[in-house]
Amino acid sequence: MQDFQAFRPTNPRLRAVCAHSSHKFPRHTHDEFGIGLIVKGAQVSASGRGQVMAEPGNIITVNPGEVHDGAPIGEHGRQWLMIYMEPEYLKEMQADLQETGQVEFEKPVFDNPGLAVRFQRAFQAMSVGSDPVAEMILEESLLCLLAPLIAWRSNQPRPKDHPSMQRVRQMIFDDPTANPSLHDLAKVADASRFQTLRAFQAMTGLTPHAFILQQRANQARRLILSSRNSLADIAAACGYADQSHMTREFKRRYGLTPAAFRA
Repeated sequence: MQDFQAFRPTNPRLRAVCAHSSHKFPRHTHDEFGIGLIVKGAQVSASGRGQVMAEPGNIITVNPGEVHDGAPIGEHGRQWLMIYMEPEYLKEMQADLQETGQVEFEKPVFDNPGLAVRFQRAFQAMSVGSDPVAEMILEESLLCLLAPLIAWRSNQPRPKDHPSMQRVRQMIFDDPTANPSLHDLAKVADASRFQTLRAFQAMTGLTPHAFILQQRANQARRLILSSRNSLADIAAACGYADQSHMTREFKRRYGLTPAAFRA
């Protein structure tokens, strides 16, 4: 059982999804901030902020690059709404909220009826489409919603973000279609293969191989949304063997096919 409906407002840095699914999402990441509302059913998920359960009325959040999964509780699946925001969008919000530092959602689940109402107002405005009044309502609603959800932290790098692992991560970001060996990555890190594997997983929550696959999926998703290229061309550009390979990976991670995501 699965039903996904996507909404894209005028602002290209925002998108929304309405979903009803029993799909069990494997460990994956997004390159956007996500705020959601559980409408029906319940789910359990694990992330860098711990394992949590979310029930109807709960607000759920995810940070860019945060490894998480998700599974329904019960056989009837769960229904939820999500708003995704590119990091640049939240940087603009910083000025409006008069805050500095790096942005992150501190908690994965919030049980707050007032926040749920604000979220529903923002989501409804996103689903209207291109309408000046709806766009103003959306901006107002998101500002009121984000203020209590966001934790502001120092711009200092986290202790586990070692420069050598940052180099490895940047190498993958620069070309996720490449197929480096663990030996290649260890040379970049100036460490042993085991040290590289352990330190990289500690920093990102994923092994180097899993991280590469996730970046390919993220790149495919961005191209599907932003380009008119055929899905076959996108699959080739993202390092997949063929379109069928991309479709299998995409559906496993996101619960729907690339064609359905683009529709």
